Amino acid sequence: MTVKLGGNLLLIITILTILLCFTTVIDGKQSRLNSKDSDQQRQRQEDRGSKTSDNNNNNNNNNDNQRHTVDDSVVIGGNDDNPEVKTADNSEEEIVVDEDIVGADDDESVGYIGRRRGDARDDDEEEVADIDAKQDLEEEVVVEENDRPLTDRERLAIQLYESALSLLNTSRYDRSKAYDLIRESAKLDNELAMEWMAKQHLFGDILSIDLSLAKDYLTRLSLRGNGNAQLYLGLMYATGLGVTPSQSRALAYYTFAALSGNTFARMALAFRYWSGISVMSSCESALTYYQKVAKTVEQDVTFSGGTVIQRVRLLDELENPGSFSGVLDDDLIQYYQFLADKGDIQAQVGLGQLHYQGGRGVDQDHSRALNYFTQAAEAGNANAMAFLGKMHLEGSHVVPQNNESAFKYFEMAAEKGNPVGQSGLGLMYLQGKGVEKDYVKAFKYFSNAANQGWVDGQLQLGLMYLNGYGVSKDYRTAIKYFTMASQSGHVLGFYNLAQMHATGTGTLRSCNTAVELFKSVTERGHWGQTLMQAHTDYKDGRISQSFVKYALMAELGYEVAQSNAAFILDRNEINELFDKSETHTRALMYWSRSAAQGYSVARVKLGDYHYYGFGTRVDYEMAASQYRMASDSQHNAQALFNLGYMHELGLGLKRDIHLAKRYYDLAAETSLDAQVPVALARIKLGIVYGLESMNDYNVDDLIANVSINKMLGEDWDLYLMTVLALILGFIIYYRRLPPNP
Repeated sequence: MTVKLGGNLLLIITILTILLCFTTVIDGKQSRLNSKDSDQQRQRQEDRGSKTSDNNNNNNNNNDNQRHTVDDSVVIGGNDDNPEVKTADNSEEEIVVDEDIVGADDDESVGYIGRRRGDARDDDEEEVADIDAKQDLEEEVVVEENDRPLTDRERLAIQLYESALSLLNTSRYDRSKAYDLIRESAKLDNELAMEWMAKQHLFGDILSIDLSLAKDYLTRLSLRGNGNAQLYLGLMYATGLGVTPSQSRALAYYTFAALSGNTFARMALAFRYWSGISVMSSCESALTYYQKVAKTVEQDVTFSGGTVIQRVRLLDELENPGSFSGVLDDDLIQYYQFLADKGDIQAQVGLGQLHYQGGRGVDQDHSRALNYFTQAAEAGNANAMAFLGKMHLEGSHVVPQNNESAFKYFEMAAEKGNPVGQSGLGLMYLQGKGVEKDYVKAFKYFSNAANQGWVDGQLQLGLMYLNGYGVSKDYRTAIKYFTMASQSGHVLGFYNLAQMHATGTGTLRSCNTAVELFKSVTERGHWGQTLMQAHTDYKDGRISQSFVKYALMAELGYEVAQSNAAFILDRNEINELFDKSETHTRALMYWSRSAAQGYSVARVKLGDYHYYGFGTRVDYEMAASQYRMASDSQHNAQALFNLGYMHELGLGLKRDIHLAKRYYDLAAETSLDAQVPVALARIKLGIVYGLESMNDYNVDDLIANVSINKMLGEDWDLYLMTVLALILGFIIYYRRLPPNP
């Protein structure tokens, strides 16, 4: 026992000794590091003081020839002949910065205050020399990467990028010069400049499309953890833009981007899990992603409503040129403006709402909305009064937020029985804006508005029943009002219904229903305006730029974007992006995704592709299957007609003349446009049926047994001559010219 105890004591002493030595070494190193840091900080302060003094002297002597260069933390001046940049180790590196390109004036600061993703801000901000006449202080920003300050190359890149932004915000400079600055900044590996260049070369809005260069920028950015770069790389691999298509790589990039919080990547993953694209279909995974994006959309919704998204189908515009596409014509807008200027109240209210919410090809403009609403309200229009209340309640850069003014306008409108004004008063009493909270009054006003069919009143009643504001909680009644609001298109109606179905509140939990509702919410986010940008590009003849935008939105699950992308590929309008032999294969993919979301025309297109062998092998049975799905679920007239034709010829289906006629009849009943082709098909079908029936008889024997003498008698020729004479007489009678008056 003694021996063991002594051995244990020896072991314990040895361990303590080692720990003590280790601690001493660490403390010594830390002390030396602290001392070194203190010396470096003192040295930087001394260098800064000397540089500031030298800089002031140079400013006095060479005021006309001053050029700005970058130090560790401040911008110092040099001269035109020898611009210098002091580095961290007090060595000098010659970097020539052209004053015209950078755009820095003698009395302007070219300092940079900012941060980069994943970097930290230096806690010590120090006073610097009086560089800008408008600022007495300039923050010292040291962007750290592994505890190191920015290099001169990085500082120059930032300086070029900031100068480019300054040029873009002014009108006196050529924008091409700003783009050149961003390009130079990107060459110096500035992350923001690289991302800008990558997007421009991918979408082609300002610069020409260059997929190879875009991929190079995006690859370098993705290695830095840039979520947008990972998203766009996923898009390129998913669609085969400039790379060999790879759904597995696309999934990987989307996943990394989603982990960084990228909204588009979350939508893309949600759609893939919902549709089972390159992954096992998982409703719960789709629900998780859609729920996060829907929350973002819900937070962006204001009292004026959500973003107005116009969804225009290119195929519908082609087949129905005169149909309304959702975008107002400029001539029509000018006509309404003419009426409004002449005092037409309805035109004033209509234009006010149009500029207040935006959409239908008109940009949001609250100043114009205020002008039109004010004119109409002064004329006694209740709607205009209510919308003026909404503008004052919400507030904007045009109308300051003012609860008293909002209450006044809402009350004036409500007294006239206007549901918008009633709903506005209810909201103010519900939230206690400018008045004391009064759930009873709020419930009364919301009920009056809802009874008139106003969507905001329906939504707010649903929220009151859901949360028990002034009423007993009643989830079933809340669902009823949320359903009414969603049927009117209110995004919050969809959102609250989705939440209740996702959690099983007041109803049985349904993951599928929740996902469909959340998907509707996410597609009403402000990013949906990209659809209109793509449509505008297509109308302007920028087909490639339009396709890339549609391809992005198609990856996010927008069915309209999928059908439009397929339409462009189907017409072989972007041969510069893809080889002509690949277009039908890619179009088949988009038609398939669009058809899976319920677009009947896309389902018919799938049948056509399998019938003719576009992008796949000829398969009549598959074609018939696609036509049958389109006819059974959506009663598509074209699908019914095609099924009749296939039954007539026996292609992929049993040949059946009677069933073919039945499908032709159904097509004619379904659509008026199908009646003419159906009539021709019936004539053809009758001729074919007649000829086939004659084959069942011996025609030669039938002709041999036919005798005119037996049928008409021996005087048949007299009968024939009489009939011909009568016909000739009728022709002469009706061909006579009328007498001259």
